[in-house]
Amino acid sequence: MIDDLVKPRTFTADGITAPLRHTTFRRIWLASLLSNLGALIRGVGAAWAMMQMTQSADKVAMVQTALMLPVMLVSIPAGAIADMYDRRIVALVSLGIVLAGATALAMFTWLGIVTPNWLLALCFVVGIGAALMDPAWQSSVGEQVPLETLPAAVTLNSISYNIARSAGPAIGGIVVATAGAVAAFALNALLYLPLLLALFLWKRISEPSRLPPEKLNRAIVSGLRYIAHSPSIKIVLTRSMVTGVIGGAIIALMPLVARDLLHGDAQTYGILLSAFGLGAVIGALNVTEVRKHMNGEAAIRACALSMAGAIAAVALSGEPVLTAAALVLAGAVWMMAWALFNIGVQLSAPRWVAGRSLAAYQAASSGGIAIGSWAWGHLTDAAGVETALLVSAALMLVSPLLGLWLPIPRIGARGEEAEVLADPEVRLALTGRSGPLVVEIEYRVALENARAFHNVMQDVQLFRQRNGAYGWSIARDIADPELWTERYHCPTWLDYLRQRNRSTRSERAIEQQAIAFHLGPGPVRVRRMLERPFGSVRWKEDVPDHAANEVLPHHYKHGGSQ
Repeated sequence: MIDDLVKPRTFTADGITAPLRHTTFRRIWLASLLSNLGALIRGVGAAWAMMQMTQSADKVAMVQTALMLPVMLVSIPAGAIADMYDRRIVALVSLGIVLAGATALAMFTWLGIVTPNWLLALCFVVGIGAALMDPAWQSSVGEQVPLETLPAAVTLNSISYNIARSAGPAIGGIVVATAGAVAAFALNALLYLPLLLALFLWKRISEPSRLPPEKLNRAIVSGLRYIAHSPSIKIVLTRSMVTGVIGGAIIALMPLVARDLLHGDAQTYGILLSAFGLGAVIGALNVTEVRKHMNGEAAIRACALSMAGAIAAVALSGEPVLTAAALVLAGAVWMMAWALFNIGVQLSAPRWVAGRSLAAYQAASSGGIAIGSWAWGHLTDAAGVETALLVSAALMLVSPLLGLWLPIPRIGARGEEAEVLADPEVRLALTGRSGPLVVEIEYRVALENARAFHNVMQDVQLFRQRNGAYGWSIARDIADPELWTERYHCPTWLDYLRQRNRSTRSERAIEQQAIAFHLGPGPVRVRRMLERPFGSVRWKEDVPDHAANEVLPHHYKHGGSQ
């Protein structure tokens, strides 16, 4: 194992460092390393400043909540924004908010007017900016590197944070001990500037859509609908939230471990964070090997069991060296678990909804940590640090049982979008807002294939609904048992055009499986109808039924299927 950790890693096609061959990714990665370093220095300053202002464990744990809660609150809209607009611009604006919050925190502390509530409020502002930035940043990784190196790029981003975590807290502890929290906050603000420059220099090539972007509220609904009909993503989100709630104790209570269990100072706290970060780097570097030898469920279970033992050791140790060693193990398995969750989401979501899927993952994981931090702080006030950590360890020990009901799915390569279908031919004048649209598809299936066809149509239902359809049904003609009719709705004509072109190649393959059951001699029959509920049309007798000048323009030749 030690040999594996120190083995030199080279630029191979599937190596961990392969994404660094690409200039844009390398530049942003190095700049993000500095910004992560600054963020961790700020975290040490904020936690220690809070402990100097109050003895309440609840307030100390709330620093972590203030930084993480915005991710749960803002991530879904942030993911929609990342999918709707230029991700580079979204990242730059979001980083500007983070920089403004960090600068204000440094100024307030320098002027001596910061209070516990002001500290929490400014940490919340920084958290808002980070929550807006993360979906745009993470979903843009796939634009900076080829698909085959995407898992390595995701892992490298985790390594960036944890390299910073291995050094940042120790540096933060030294800075706070020698120059005070104000110096930590000022250094944090300065270390955001290289990332601003790297994002500014990124010449992102955007592919303009032939359809207008969704409105924010519709984009949010589309993202939530996709996740609701994606079993693999829902399982990952649930498991990551549970892991965050239970495991968040080790992060939220670490300042109190340093002060109350080890009787240390800010530098002790920094060293503990560095030990956790060092372990996280080791874990991230070995994610690829773990994925080769273990499936997702087995790896997550191993991480949970190891984490339980590490948390219990931190609670019972009382010795700085043993506590640091336990934190190295905790950091390694903690990072492995989060990297596996992240890769699972990245490889499950197509590009059109990548930002929203990652935002949901961020909301689930960060929300779990935020809620857990608040709960562990209250339990610590009532029962003490040691008891709270032992309860966390016990819950982590039994958490793998969740895999009996919600096993981590096997994840393959991300479903890439299939080729764009031509717009269907229409003779009725339509606008983008015309709707609802009803689609009926008739299949003629041999009687002996009825059960197999119905099973395939269950998968068709899932991806139709993921991509925007509602009111889906499949019916069998009682007078002609070979005749099956698939029926679904789309809210508007534009929504239908989006829905039919959001399919991935694997989804198109499922659709072709269904069509293969059709007996012929002609192709499946598709009807597209504009639903006209009673009272929705208010024509006068002398008003003709035409609006040729309002027909949505077609940029592609007519044809295509459903």
